[in-house]
Amino acid sequence: MTSPRDVLLDTHVLLWLVSTPEAIAPAAREILAQKSCTLWVSTAAAWEIAIKSRLGRLDGEPLLSAWSDIMADMAATELPIDAADAIFAARLPWQQGDPFDRMLVAQAARRNLTIATRDEQIIRAALTPTLKT
Repeated sequence: MTSPRDVLLDTHVLLWLVSTPEAIAPAAREILAQKSCTLWVSTAAAWEIAIKSRLGRLDGEPLLSAWSDIMADMAATELPIDAADAIFAARLPWQQGDPFDRMLVAQAARRNLTIATRDEQIIRAALTPTLKT
């Protein structure tokens, strides 16, 4: 199996890369660290972290406050959400109610990105390859 070249990080993978990289499976961590691998971070991740921080479910303020610097340090490319992403996400034939997960699956499908995740629902529903973390 060849290593993916373009990988969209699920929010938990982003959080782990920033705070506890050892939480990611070693094989996945090795792939994500390859120079040939482009890391993509959806703006949905920033939105999800901000909402969960506001609700007291996550201490994401340090990451949010340094977002641009962290993206640069990770050499990650931010992936904006456009109207076509939103429409595609809403039309997915998938009963998952989490709008952030739906958006990641839609964005990956529209751009042929591999999704790095440990979320079994995303792994089952993804329309593109996944990298289990």
